[in-house]
Formats: sequence, C-alpha cells, structure tokens
Amino acid sequence: MSDSQNIVVDEIFPHTPDAIWKALTDGELMKRWLMPAEGFAATVGKRFTFKTTPAGQWDGTIHCEVLEVVPAARFVYSWQGGHEDNVGYGSKLDTQVTWTLTAVDGGTRVHLVHSGFVVPRNDVAFKNMGDGWKKVVQRLGSALEDQA
Repeated sequence: MSDSQNIVVDEIFPHTPDAIWKALTDGELMKRWLMPAEGFAATVGKRFTFKTTPAGQWDGTIHCEVLEVVPAARFVYSWQGGHEDNVGYGSKLDTQVTWTLTAVDGGTRVHLVHSGFVVPRNDVAFKNMGDGWKKVVQRLGSALEDQA
C-alpha cells in the first residue's frame, strides 16, 4: 500500500514579494540558495535540470519543467529524478514544487509545498528533502540579504 506525502515549509521574510520572486526566478540568485540550474528560465514549459549526488542507476540529474508562473505570487515546477531500480536514496521520484508568495505586514509569507512523495518508496527522499527544504528556504532569505 502506498500513500502520497507533501513537504510544507512556511516562513515570513522581511522582503517584498518582488524581491523574493527575483530570488526564486533568477538563475544566478537561485544557485546561491538552492543549487545551480542548467537551462533555467521562469517561463511556462521551460525544461531545466539540477544535478546532485548520483546513486545506483540514477545519475543524480533532477529533471524539472516550469508549470505555472504568476509573477510575485506563484511559481510551480515539476521535480523528477531517481531510478526505478533504486531503493532508498535515488528511488524514482515524480513530484511538484509550488511556491506561493503573500504580502504580509513587514514582508512576505513564503509557502513552499513539495508534493507527490509516494511512501514507502520515497521515504528516504521525503525525510531528507523535508529536512533539506527547511534549510534551503532559510538560505533564500540569506541570499536576499547578501544582495542588499
């Protein structure tokens, strides 16, 4: 029996939605807080990749496609990687990352949902990325402070 799980991170930053949007959608800024993206552009239909540590039959490439772009409000992309033959780290993953930005007093609420983890197959990815996204979202704020 399998079930689908989501990672949710919700933070408020003392930056405008436009500033947060730039960090989410500017390739140079993105590599400061997430990782370098090959072929990235914030355009619906644009395919791009991230590269991480390979495992087993998986070469470490994360394949993404921009699915939705609402400037300074919502950014959605697919996140696919892994390999069918891998168990644990590097298992087949077919997920989606959704960023929602909402202006609040003194800044912006950043709401991240990384959805579609099939458990138990993606247990390792769900745990590792759940912990990882919390750190990554914090680095998003740091990247903006470094830019100021």
